Amino acid sequence: MGFQFVFLSIDCGANYVESYGHWTDVETEKNQSWGVRRLSATWVAKNTRKKTTRSIWVEEVNLEPRMKLIQKDSEKIIWDQMRANPPPILSNRVGIGYPKIMLYLILFVSATYLIYTLKLLNTPNMPCDHQDLIFSSRNSLQNLTISPVIVSPEKTELKHIVFGIAASAKLWEKRKNYIKLWWKKEAKMRGTVWLDDAVETEPDDGLPPVRISGNTSHFAYKNKQGHRSAIRISRIVSETVRLGMTNVRWFVMGDDDTLFVTENLVRVLNKYDHNQYYYIGSLSESHLQNIYFSYGMAYGGGGFAISYPLAKALEKMQDRCIQRYPGLYGSDDRMQACMAELGVPLTKELGFHQYDVYGNLFGLLAAHPVTPIVSLHHLDVVEPIFPEVTRVEALKRLMQPMKLDSAGLIQQSICYDSSKGWTVSVSWGFAIQVFRGILSPREVEMPSRTFLNWYRRADYTAYAFNTRPVARNPCQKPFVFYMTKVRLNSTTNITVSEYARHRVPHPTCRWNMLDPSNLDKVVVFKRPDPQLWERSKKKGLVLDVGLCREDEISEVK
Repeated sequence: MGFQFVFLSIDCGANYVESYGHWTDVETEKNQSWGVRRLSATWVAKNTRKKTTRSIWVEEVNLEPRMKLIQKDSEKIIWDQMRANPPPILSNRVGIGYPKIMLYLILFVSATYLIYTLKLLNTPNMPCDHQDLIFSSRNSLQNLTISPVIVSPEKTELKHIVFGIAASAKLWEKRKNYIKLWWKKEAKMRGTVWLDDAVETEPDDGLPPVRISGNTSHFAYKNKQGHRSAIRISRIVSETVRLGMTNVRWFVMGDDDTLFVTENLVRVLNKYDHNQYYYIGSLSESHLQNIYFSYGMAYGGGGFAISYPLAKALEKMQDRCIQRYPGLYGSDDRMQACMAELGVPLTKELGFHQYDVYGNLFGLLAAHPVTPIVSLHHLDVVEPIFPEVTRVEALKRLMQPMKLDSAGLIQQSICYDSSKGWTVSVSWGFAIQVFRGILSPREVEMPSRTFLNWYRRADYTAYAFNTRPVARNPCQKPFVFYMTKVRLNSTTNITVSEYARHRVPHPTCRWNMLDPSNLDKVVVFKRPDPQLWERSKKKGLVLDVGLCREDEISEVK
């Protein structure tokens, strides 16, 4: 079965040949890979226009060599083929394998081209970035050869923190009781108390191990108002590093009269990459103290944290650094001077509390900033945080809510009783205030000045934060309720804390409204929320100290 086709068109100098025809037969030889075809065609000579019909044999595989031969002597080859009888079939005829292979190859290429074209037409247009393709290929190759296992980093825990506690042998018997409150030997906490002289210790006293600081007599100290023990204390971090403890991420410095809320300390440190240089702490409450020393310095009494790589770098250069600052006053400013030489600024965390104040901490604790409370310092200087008990007993009472819900400890919530016209401020685990009238959250969240500044002056400009005066109007004095006990309902997983009214004389108020003095006790129900600080900072505005709902705000009408 044949088909019509244009077979050949060649310009051979003086002759022009154009052939039309059809296949009449195909002969092949077995076991050969070459084939020939016999063609019956009509030939037209360009010079004579004479038509001649001949049957010629065409070897398909030899087309390219034959074309070269035609180029050399094309006229002779063409006329010889036209005059001669059909050539005998070559003895070296090849088989039909090659034509079939060629046919299959053409079909395969055509099908591939068709599929690829359809795929391109159906693919949405996207910009092509050759550089991205190069990197993608390179990364793919690396992944194939290396195949690293991706492991999520372990969160910082208490076991990753090492404490360095500055203490003096003279005050050890009294101040070690503060350390016992927060030191958790059963949790395998790690740390060292660094003393200036030897003290008596007991094996099961529930305290960290005690060591004597190294000799610092060769360091110069030229500040006439200070004490050279500041050099010893400033070197505590470096001496703790030299102990060679393993699996350490953070070194935390504090004093023997500092109380740490360790769960909140862990929460704060988890915000930062311990593999980088970090110097974390807070300022003094005294504006003058910050001016005299530095607004870029972490105060050591409130505690500060140094990441492990930074502590290693500090240990290598601190002794040389200290020699360059003989005129500085304390240990904190010497530490900050070395941090400045290392090029590391202070990262401020408001939960570290130096408490450079005198008097009653009520105003500061009842309006704590929206951040987890990490530490309290100067416990020997300020009054007990709960009335009519000793300092240690007051702190023991604070430890009760701390164990149940450390994340919510002393966090302020502002509520309103519109039917009675009262404003209620809840500092969970510490105290509740009930005010006559409706006060704005902006006013209530400012600490009331129940304390004096570090220079014992009632000067509101001496603080490094906003404060409000204690109300003089007898009707605006708050009724205060201190926490007496707290428990956790294991069935509902809700804490139940009770607050008893602090019975002090209240001046007569002539406002025509309900009197909060009729209240004897306030009960607060609160669900513990360990993930409280992993969300955005926002205060609860409901009486049960819950979280705000979407688009809910404090609004005074």
